[in-house]
Amino acid sequence: GVDSSLLSDMNKDVNRLSVIAERFSKIGSKPEMELIYVNEVLENATEYMRRRVSDKVLITTHLPSDAEGAMVCLSLFEWVIENLCKNAIDAMDGVGKITVSVIESATRWYIDVEDTGKGIIKSKHQTIFTPGYTTKKRGWGLGLSLARRIVEEYHSGRIFVKQSELNKGTVFRIELKK
Repeated sequence: GVDSSLLSDMNKDVNRLSVIAERFSKIGSKPEMELIYVNEVLENATEYMRRRVSDKVLITTHLPSDAEGAMVCLSLFEWVIENLCKNAIDAMDGVGKITVSVIESATRWYIDVEDTGKGIIKSKHQTIFTPGYTTKKRGWGLGLSLARRIVEEYHSGRIFVKQSELNKGTVFRIELKK
């Protein structure tokens, strides 16, 4: 028969797809924000990705041990992190390292998602956030434009390419106000 852990994973994915569908229907309405520990949000999202990638992709996190909260819409914010990880895996052709780090200042959270992928040339650092931009053969190129919309419109934050070097990798940064 079918492996039961696989089935429960598929069930989780089906439930998750309905959560995502619900997220998209929320876009246009103001999502509910709640105070959530930043490290918890990132643990959840990276753990989810870890279970779905091959062991050729190493996902590590550098998170603050002292739990502090930020006002986020959990489902949408997790989606942003997962989407950045998914893009990173594509950029690395499924082999490499993703590092998710949180840096805290007095007024802001900085969340960096770093990969060891092929990099993005400087002239494209803005373009990649426009709807329809994609380097893939399939897909609508909506991921990053939606991620930007979620971060900027709903979380009053910023998302941008912090640095990128061809054939070395890219760092995406999200800034959230405390």
